[in-house]
Amino acid sequence: MAIIITDECINCGACEPECPNTAIYEGADDWRYKDGTKLRGRIVLPNGEEVDSDDPNTPISDDIYYIVPDKCTECKGFHDEPQCAAVCPVDCCIPDDNHVESEETLLNRQAFLHGDD
Repeated sequence: MAIIITDECINCGACEPECPNTAIYEGADDWRYKDGTKLRGRIVLPNGEEVDSDDPNTPISDDIYYIVPDKCTECKGFHDEPQCAAVCPVDCCIPDDNHVESEETLLNRQAFLHGDD
């Protein structure tokens, strides 16, 4: 399951540098698959969709920090718990019920984003 930032976010930015996947972006900022990952150029996502990792994607939120579900691994493969939730001063980084995924799926995403090395 991915993590989501709720609208209680105070835009402090504490979560953004803690994300090992660079899945957290400031509100209104475009996001890219290549940001903070090994992905470059044309790629095929785990769901079979082909995209250019360099292309900007529309922000998920214009007002508050947000997490890209396709890049979130709940810190699996890096840490024992989601680091965004661990540092959030208002506890607004919570599990996203709309993106429930197994640990295996999250670890596979981590390997896809960063390689097996």
